Amino acid sequence: MINNILNKIKGHPHLVEGTAYSILFTMGACHLLNDMIQSVIPALYPLLKDKFGFTFAQIGVITFVFQITSSIFQPFIGNYADSHPQPYSLALGMLFTLTGLLTLAFAPGFVTILLSVALIGCGSSVFHPEASRVAQLASGGKKSLAQSIFQVGGNGGSAVGPLLAALIVMPYGQHAVGWFALAAMLAAFLLTRVGYWYSLVLKQIKAAQSKHKMAMCTLPTKTVNMALGILVLMIFSKYFFNACMTSYFTFFLIDKFGVSVQESQYCLFAYLAAFAVGTLVGGFLGDRYGRKYVILFSILGAAPFTLALPYLNLFGTVVMSVLTGLIIASAFSAIVVYATDLKPDKVGMTAGVFFGLMFGLGGIGSAFFGWLADLTSIEFIFKVSTWLPLLGIVAVFLPDIRPNKTK
Repeated sequence: MINNILNKIKGHPHLVEGTAYSILFTMGACHLLNDMIQSVIPALYPLLKDKFGFTFAQIGVITFVFQITSSIFQPFIGNYADSHPQPYSLALGMLFTLTGLLTLAFAPGFVTILLSVALIGCGSSVFHPEASRVAQLASGGKKSLAQSIFQVGGNGGSAVGPLLAALIVMPYGQHAVGWFALAAMLAAFLLTRVGYWYSLVLKQIKAAQSKHKMAMCTLPTKTVNMALGILVLMIFSKYFFNACMTSYFTFFLIDKFGVSVQESQYCLFAYLAAFAVGTLVGGFLGDRYGRKYVILFSILGAAPFTLALPYLNLFGTVVMSVLTGLIIASAFSAIVVYATDLKPDKVGMTAGVFFGLMFGLGGIGSAFFGWLADLTSIEFIFKVSTWLPLLGIVAVFLPDIRPNKTK
């Protein structure tokens, strides 16, 4: 009976043919729920500040604790999972998030709030590295597409979270955060089912490894390290620019064109929607044409549009922002998969590093551009940020790793 079940498992190109789309879309849905919950935290800051009389410094400490626990632990958890994969750790991580949400809903003060956001951050740290491993196992060789399906769920969650916070939490207060525990419970249930699939795949992989040698990267260590350094620079370029867009694009539109807050939010939503579409398109192109070329096109190819963005009228600015979102979003999945191809025996650790950089650099970029805007102006920081995609030129030095052909 167990052999029949194993024969039906899809998603590992060396064992069986095909892509396990049901697993990929389940992981994408769980990523949406996870990132939706995370994005609720900064949306709560005005409410918490008014209720408890927090200073901006205390709000900064809350952000710091959340960012540290949700980013810096990811490589270490991923490294452990590479050697000791735990199929049900995904569901366990979501239980950390569930506990953090319930604690946050009834937190009586600053210390308890710090504890609650730390628990939510730890849940995220457990989720992302292991989820990336599952996405690759379910890919059937279409690694970039699999990573994109997973990643676009997170993009959707980040966009929906603040909207739900405005509709649910702001009118009803801090305790209404508890309703988001339903999302964590749903994610934990789905991840338990994924964990069962994952456990069966691990058994099949273990059996295959006893007969076949593990795939390894054949590039020299110096070349691998150089390539990883370039990828880190690409993440810096992409997420510093994106931090400026997501945090200050609405202020730029209001300041330059005098649009209303509501109209500026619609324009930001257009950028975020294009970003989500670009993530999926980039995954497809990475598998078809090579991840190096998608990375090069995504970062450097966005430069003409970003450089024009601060100098156009309102319509042109919105059009350029949409085109920029479509192009620049296509890079992340290709970057993560390219990095794991360089370290095929350290998929969890490598994914954890790059997800950690994504969270960390996004937070640092937002703080940096906020500081710079106070010293100069919103228009100035946009002119500065639009030069960042030119750093994509260094991607020409990446070794050309062609994706494996899949049937």
